Amino acid sequence: MSSILGTLEFLALGLWLGSDVFLSFVVAPGAFRVLRSRDAAGAMVGFALGRMHLLGVICGIVVLLARVARTRDVCQLCGAVALCVVLMIALTVASQVGVSPRMAVLRVQMGSIEATAQDSPLLAEFGRLHRISVSLESGVLLAGLAAMLFMVRECGSH
Repeated sequence: MSSILGTLEFLALGLWLGSDVFLSFVVAPGAFRVLRSRDAAGAMVGFALGRMHLLGVICGIVVLLARVARTRDVCQLCGAVALCVVLMIALTVASQVGVSPRMAVLRVQMGSIEATAQDSPLLAEFGRLHRISVSLESGVLLAGLAAMLFMVRECGSH
């Protein structure tokens, strides 16, 4: 049972990291290259990001629950892997609940990001929030890579 739970931990974390990498380096650039308008590409990426955030939180919870079930030790939630996963969840929730809705409101207010004047305060605020969103996603990716490294080290020490 322990090996199944350990595999579940790796699978959930790998799925989350893989989805983050895929969205960041394949879906987003592809949408902006293939779709006819930046507005359509942004809407598509925003939709995918929301789904990825939900998947990520679920995967994070699975990692934490599998870790506790596998070790039978709630103190594992204070270990490096769990702390990285909790950070990932927190950054994801901050992006989904704090940043994405504000960006959506600005999109509606502007009507079209493409048609909005470059000196618009709405566009400037949208750009600021986009930079925050990218920073949060980068933090999720880095924390996830750290968690994976810690998990691999644990396996090597057993």
